[in-house]
Amino acid sequence: MTGRGVGRRIGAVSAVVALAVGGTVTAAQTASAAPAETTASVAAAQTSGVDYATWQADVKAVIDQAVPYVRQRTENAAGQKQAIVFDIDNTTLETYFHPWYQLPTPAVQPSLELAEYAKSRGVAVFFVTARPGIIEEVTEWNLKAVGYPVDGLYVRDLPDLFGQVSAYKTGKRAEIEAGGYTIIANVGNNDSDLLGGHAERTFKLPDYNGQLS
Repeated sequence: MTGRGVGRRIGAVSAVVALAVGGTVTAAQTASAAPAETTASVAAAQTSGVDYATWQADVKAVIDQAVPYVRQRTENAAGQKQAIVFDIDNTTLETYFHPWYQLPTPAVQPSLELAEYAKSRGVAVFFVTARPGIIEEVTEWNLKAVGYPVDGLYVRDLPDLFGQVSAYKTGKRAEIEAGGYTIIANVGNNDSDLLGGHAERTFKLPDYNGQLS
């Protein structure tokens, strides 16, 4: 997709989302994406009960455990095709603190560093998200725009929207394994990201009793 095409798609998605939440859409908003208003977004999130600095520190504490594990696990690959699976919202992108229609949504830096490190160790990086397929292209663009390596992205097709998220995500991990990969780690901030097996180890980021789900 060309840069102009991405811009049009982002503008269109922004308009749809704004209308869905009851907002108004100007001509300028439909023409191009609004920049992320970092300071305002973070301040709004803090007043709603989740402290950004605390969240960042809590995320880092988990990722600091994942990095040495990936280092150790990749030293004993034994010819395996290894993979790591990430959730997206509030796991790899700061969706709660930056409305996703104000693109690009910034990366969760510790998760980005883990993804880059895993890729440098020969690990394929996959994303399994509950986001609907209608925003697949924009989601992939966002991930790549903020620096993530993307070896595969799984979004929910229409039939998936009527089932349990955990079952959908488990099935997609099984598909990755069917492609010959050994999933050495699965990273998410919600139990539905991690239940169901098909990963050697899971790393749960904070969601503060569902506030960041």
